[in-house]
Amino acid sequence: MKFIILGKNIEVTEGLKSAVEDKIGKLEKYFTEDTEVHVTLSVEKDRQKIEVTIPVKGSIIRSEQVSNDMYVSIDLVEEIIERQLKKYKTKLTDREQGNSSFKQEYLDKDFMDEEEVKIIRTKKFDIKPMYPEDACVQMELLGHSFFVFCNAETDQVNVVYKRKGNTYGLIEPEV
Repeated sequence: MKFIILGKNIEVTEGLKSAVEDKIGKLEKYFTEDTEVHVTLSVEKDRQKIEVTIPVKGSIIRSEQVSNDMYVSIDLVEEIIERQLKKYKTKLTDREQGNSSFKQEYLDKDFMDEEEVKIIRTKKFDIKPMYPEDACVQMELLGHSFFVFCNAETDQVNVVYKRKGNTYGLIEPEV
């Protein structure tokens, strides 16, 4: 695995670099050696945050963890990514799709589905054309963390969602 480690408001010391490479390096049993791992370490007040992004064919494995100790955050993020990999592996139905980043031994190994995805409710609703700002207001009125709507400007189905820090995000399809 190839590590790309960046620091925001923090100097990436040899100790931090070593801790990241040791802990996340445990995941190399799943990946080919040319797989890139993007790691961003950041500090905001007394929040020590690590973000790890691993692009794989057709998808992204990503996790971020925050604690008051960077080494604790590093430990936590490795556990989360390993759990995500086990879930992702069960979704690889076509062995030719998505396996260029993974070692064959990983693909051949069966994992018990620890947290099987089950849809327990289906909801149908009318999608009304509206502007993204209006969709945010509607989402707040409903008390939801996301809202699906037809964008009046583009006539496409979009999603607005609530982000950390009372900001909003907009998801649009690529055409």
